[in-house]
Amino acid sequence: MVAFDEQFRQQLRELLIWRRDVRRFRTDPLPDGALERLIDIACLSPSVGLSQPWRFVIVQNPARRSAVIDDFRACNADALASYSGDRAARYAALKLSGLEEAPGHLAVFAEKAGDIGHGLGRATMPETIEYSVVAAVCSMWLAARAEGIGLGWVSILNPVRINEILDVPGSQKLVAYLCVGYPQTELDHPELERTGWEYRRPSHEFTTRR
Repeated sequence: MVAFDEQFRQQLRELLIWRRDVRRFRTDPLPDGALERLIDIACLSPSVGLSQPWRFVIVQNPARRSAVIDDFRACNADALASYSGDRAARYAALKLSGLEEAPGHLAVFAEKAGDIGHGLGRATMPETIEYSVVAAVCSMWLAARAEGIGLGWVSILNPVRINEILDVPGSQKLVAYLCVGYPQTELDHPELERTGWEYRRPSHEFTTRR
């Protein structure tokens, strides 16, 4: 059994503190094999029934990237229209993706029709397929941060349109579209907190005892 000492535990906490959802990227290219290495680590994550439902698409084609950016702009305009007054002005000032600057684009899907794992653990909670993919993304996020690489999760997208753009099977559900690259600055607080959109609340606000 591997033993993790107090120094390691403190470093793990620091890794969690410094993990950021990055929006502002340098345009420097990633090292050869960096995305593949992060995908390897993501695949070490737990999954319901060992179903391994994650499917990764490295998006390199310029036309496909451009189509994703266009979809983001359309969805972002719709989102802005849902706010009014000061909140709308705050929203308009936010930088909500690094799609144009980030050297790496990675789409992560959940395979809903896969037979790996033989359905174990999913009959009562089929959504655990998507949860498993989220766990893989979180593992990748931390591994990337440990290498000084930033990830930005872009959720202001139309999942059906992204499936079309990337030509993936209908059985695959978009879970995450990630910008990957080196951040312009290192931050230990979320950008949305620094801009006043929201603040990180203490854990006791989300904890109950029964």
